[in-house]
Amino acid sequence: MVFEVIAVIALLALVALSIRLIQQYETAVVFRLGRLQRVLSPGLNFIIPVIDRSVTIDMRILTIDIPQQQAITKDNVPVSINGVVYFKVVDATKAIINVQNYVYAIAQYAQTALRDVVGNMMLDDVLAERQKIGEQIEAIVEKEGKNWGLEIENIKMQDIEMPEDLKRIMSRQASAEREKRANITKSEGDKLAAKNLADAARIMGETQGAMQLRTLQTIDGLGPTPSNTVILVPVDLFEGIKSIADAFKKK
Repeated sequence: MVFEVIAVIALLALVALSIRLIQQYETAVVFRLGRLQRVLSPGLNFIIPVIDRSVTIDMRILTIDIPQQQAITKDNVPVSINGVVYFKVVDATKAIINVQNYVYAIAQYAQTALRDVVGNMMLDDVLAERQKIGEQIEAIVEKEGKNWGLEIENIKMQDIEMPEDLKRIMSRQASAEREKRANITKSEGDKLAAKNLADAARIMGETQGAMQLRTLQTIDGLGPTPSNTVILVPVDLFEGIKSIADAFKKK
């Protein structure tokens, strides 16, 4: 009786050790006596206990950080940059056999690629072309990642830090540029206003009664404030004076 109980327990233990439940987002690789045997699909699977060993891989998109890296730009400016890598395993067999730790390997490779890419760019391009930096790093890492059974989904740059003295210089430069644009805009506005006033004066001079109408509008705009004192001088008086002056010139 005791031996029967022990046999049943041993059998149940062997069955339990042989069961492998693979989730929908996972893939398992089976090694038999150290040699690659097969790949397990999602669902209920069985292996031979002791003889077989299975390694389960998560096939979902993984995210790893690129730690802040010190790099020197092409114009010899030190910058610190960090980023994030989005990737997934597409070939579980390669991810297990070709590389010891694919997560660590891809992180280190991305760091090296980041320094290389930034080293070939000017500072202004580094600040303005974050998307381009990510695409260049992705192209470099993707080439090696294929040998490890990985697919790079995206690489994004996050923070770019520069020396404080350089930040102050760039801030002053930006302020000067904004002031320059403001002065240009103001001068263009003054030029347009002067042109409009000249056109208005010409039209009023050519239109009979326009000057008198403008005078009445100006008086009306002053309002009924008692402190306003208005002295009206007929326009004809100036025209008469001008006529007399012209007559004296002809003599």
